[in-house]
Amino acid sequence: MKKIMLLIAVVFFIGGQLLYAQTREISGVVTSSDDGTTIPGVSVFVQGTTIGGITNLDGQFSLKVPNDAKV
Repeated sequence: MKKIMLLIAVVFFIGGQLLYAQTREISGVVTSSDDGTTIPGVSVFVQGTTIGGITNLDGQFSLKVPNDAKV
């Protein structure tokens, strides 16, 4: 019985790691092309998906995106 429980725990652990590995986190800062100042409240999206967010007061953003996301 202990061997079966250990096997189930290992399978869940490995499965969880594989699911987690399918995304990555990207971050950045949105700045003005005129004077280089940061821009708060800008919408940032991954093209072709519904994944997105808004920059904070310092113009920074962070998104969890699929590994195959390009733009």
